[in-house]
Amino acid sequence: MRSLIAGYWVSRLIYVAARLGLADLLEKGPLTADELAERAGVHPGALYRMMRTLASYGVFTEGRGGRFKLTPLGTTLRSDVPASMHGFALFLIGSPVWNAWEDLEYAVKTGQLPFDRLFGMPFYNYLEQHPENLKIFGEAMTSLSGTENPEFARVFRTIRQRAGIRTVVDVAGGFGSLLALILTQNPKLKGVLFDMPPVVARARQDRHLTNARIGARCTFAGGDMFDAVPAGGDAYVLKYILHNWDDDHCVTLLTKCREAMNPGGRILVADAVVPPAEKPDWGKLLDIQMMVVVPGKERTKQEFAALFKRAGFRLTRIIPTRCPLSVVEGVAAPA
Repeated sequence: MRSLIAGYWVSRLIYVAARLGLADLLEKGPLTADELAERAGVHPGALYRMMRTLASYGVFTEGRGGRFKLTPLGTTLRSDVPASMHGFALFLIGSPVWNAWEDLEYAVKTGQLPFDRLFGMPFYNYLEQHPENLKIFGEAMTSLSGTENPEFARVFRTIRQRAGIRTVVDVAGGFGSLLALILTQNPKLKGVLFDMPPVVARARQDRHLTNARIGARCTFAGGDMFDAVPAGGDAYVLKYILHNWDDDHCVTLLTKCREAMNPGGRILVADAVVPPAEKPDWGKLLDIQMMVVVPGKERTKQEFAALFKRAGFRLTRIIPTRCPLSVVEGVAAPA
């Protein structure tokens, strides 16, 4: 219990290490705390105490002469590696998310969002008005995508082979990193990236979908997903979308996808699926994050099935991956 209570101590140590860029500073080799402190512009004695503690959790190791070096775990805090967790650490442990978690009791008592109460506006509106936080949020999502996108793409290949998917629509697909990977791995597949018009405008210039090998097979569409989504897809991908919204919004979006898809089409939802077992699970923790920041939640298999049924889908299967996400597959239910 003592370790559980003090768990946020470790989180804040990791946050400060990310803020100071210590993993990047150690990329070329071991350094003493004094050398690190000089490069990071901090107090050497205090930094040593922090590094020593993080070393006990496997983030660094301390060698001869008090020289610290990165471990494989600590390497994920570098900002320039494919599986970087640097942006995720800055987002999840820094303000404003940290401040919203401090008001968790308010969420439990009222069922309302602490974030909205503290900042006077919804989370995504806040990001629009605070460019630095928006940048950190984007880096956080990139952090997760580095490990999650390959897993989703692997599952998608197996589904495509069985279902004969010719066109995939990535709904609220951001700048297109997931769609680009899917198109790269499926040479005959066509893709549509759909998001709000400002996001699509940036995606047209982004590196992901401007590659000559896939650019000719990708089209862009902008709009409000709750009004309509592009028609003519055989598969509609919703990665980290449904968990942001309450049930009624999810049913509306799923219904729009069903109405737009080709006969025999399917919905592919990539979210955490909360298991029934009483054991630690990322989806259960992420569910509390949603409870304090945005009006969504993580769902069980039964809750996904209920959403699908309301929107005219039948849940066919849930495919686990080697990351915390699962792929929830649905097909249009018979009339």
